[in-house]
Amino acid sequence: MLICAALTASTIAPARAGPAGDTLVAVANATLATPSVPDLLDPDGQPQLAQPDADTPETPADDQHANELATPDVDPSMDLASMVSELRGPEAGSRELECLATGIYFESKSEPLKGQLAVGQVIANRASSGGRFPSTYCGVLFQRGQFSFVHGHKLPNVAHSSRQWQTAVAIAKIVDQRLKDSVVGNALFFHARYVSPGWHLKRVASIGNHIFFR
Repeated sequence: MLICAALTASTIAPARAGPAGDTLVAVANATLATPSVPDLLDPDGQPQLAQPDADTPETPADDQHANELATPDVDPSMDLASMVSELRGPEAGSRELECLATGIYFESKSEPLKGQLAVGQVIANRASSGGRFPSTYCGVLFQRGQFSFVHGHKLPNVAHSSRQWQTAVAIAKIVDQRLKDSVVGNALFFHARYVSPGWHLKRVASIGNHIFFR
């Protein structure tokens, strides 16, 4: 694990999306016995926010909105599990949704649906934060030092036939279309339960293996 400061293959086993500069620790590769603790804090313990990279790849405008066409009509009164069942599919439908789904997959694929929704919400919150982070989902993922599963300017390959991937695609569509609110609200950071970075941030929720902050 999203923006911010420090936000891969089995879980958001837990990840850390902390104030920029903190490298996210993905659950799949995490070793509980020797957790990695964020070290990019100022002398007062406050997280340092990285500036969006100038060379962060941006998504073409046409593609940024193509996701609207990729999401079928869903009754907003449905529960989250029903929405996910309705929207599961191998293809995200756009480059931006592909990025969002990839972030959800690598940071939280082993989390409960509410936890995956929360991770997706953090990524979306960062993209709409008004300058604190890059303004697109892809930009958020590629921001330097935020997601350990990202190397260079390429997303890692994922088997689209995987049920976990298809669930991530569904969650990405739900987040993007704002079909279901997450209890994390406007959170911009999260970290795994097994680390204690000491952030001077407001804790807003704890879901699955992650704690969320703003």
